[in-house]
Amino acid sequence: MPTFKYKVMNHQGKKIEGTFKANSKNEVLAMIEDNNYYPIEIKEVLEREQKDLFEPFAKVKTKDLYIFCRQFHTMINAGANIANALDVLKKQTVNKKLKKSLYEVHDDLQKGISLSDALSKHKDVFPDLLINMINTGEVSGNLDTIMSRMASHYEKENKINNQLKSAMVYPMVLAGLAVVVVVFLLTFIMPTFIGMFEGSGVALPAPTRIVMGLSKFIQTKWYILIAVIGGAIYGTKYYAKTPQGKLSLDGLKLKLPIIKDTTEKVIVSRFTRTLSTVLASGVPLVQSLEVVQRVVGNKVAENSLEQIKEKVLKGVSLGEALGEESIFPIMLHSMIKIGEESGSLDDILDKTANFYDEELETSLKRMTTMIEPLMIIIMAVVIGFIVIAMMLPILDMSSTVQ
Repeated sequence: MPTFKYKVMNHQGKKIEGTFKANSKNEVLAMIEDNNYYPIEIKEVLEREQKDLFEPFAKVKTKDLYIFCRQFHTMINAGANIANALDVLKKQTVNKKLKKSLYEVHDDLQKGISLSDALSKHKDVFPDLLINMINTGEVSGNLDTIMSRMASHYEKENKINNQLKSAMVYPMVLAGLAVVVVVFLLTFIMPTFIGMFEGSGVALPAPTRIVMGLSKFIQTKWYILIAVIGGAIYGTKYYAKTPQGKLSLDGLKLKLPIIKDTTEKVIVSRFTRTLSTVLASGVPLVQSLEVVQRVVGNKVAENSLEQIKEKVLKGVSLGEALGEESIFPIMLHSMIKIGEESGSLDDILDKTANFYDEELETSLKRMTTMIEPLMIIIMAVVIGFIVIAMMLPILDMSSTVQ
């Protein structure tokens, strides 16, 4: 569908510019007349003007959603209507993909489509949780409150994501450094010794023969090594996108000793915070559990929540249903039972989420503390093996000369 740029004037003589998707200029004129504006100029935007070469790679991050929700809440809480708020936000949003979607959402609003329905056309930008919550806010008339809760939700989610990324930066730098050092030793240092070793007539020990073989392979068959590594990365990513692959990898995260504790706390933190946000907005428990399933971020936990939902439908309390799933800690079962008995489940879940956010931060620090020395030990072993492999023949030759 073509996009048109329009310039109009309102009753006060103020000029207004915008874009509108329509099949023809007549549809744009009809929209302008419906809003009691005077048309000044209507121009179709050419395809080359709209296209962004980097758009397929653009992503809308949690931080972008947090800023959008916070600014949207501020504007509608101040008395602006939804269309005017979006008109301002679409112009000042920095993320190009989000900006483009907001322009299209604003156009849909002009056509009489509800905000939640307009957002649902852009599920690659706006998560199901946000769309469902906005729909609840439209029905209940509490959209400003809903947007405030969603802003807080995405702010905390963004904080957790940043903590997870920060925890992995140093180990990844160490791993990259180890690879560079090993390749340098095998590619530039080891070849200077190969000619000397082969011409010495000394029987080479097994470690030296292994390192020499690796060195020659990297120098002569490097393209095979790159192809194997590239294929392994692609194959892993492809497998991770399949249902069985996602289930296997997510299950592995819950079994590996170093990351198990952190993974569990991430799941519990997301579960409690999201469920608290949804319940506080008036969404029924079963529907809330369906929403939480889609955002918990782990296939094993998602399957557990499906079992919990089925039990709740049969009349089992949420606390009891959670108690039968080993993935959730005993403290969570107890807190939810207290919330159900006191009638303040959403408030209890919010406090529990704050507790597990702090626990997650501690767990991430502990995980980083464990990974760092482990990476250093692995680096020392690999590099030490290469150095020893180079030194052994030299020592043998020295003893032979003596």
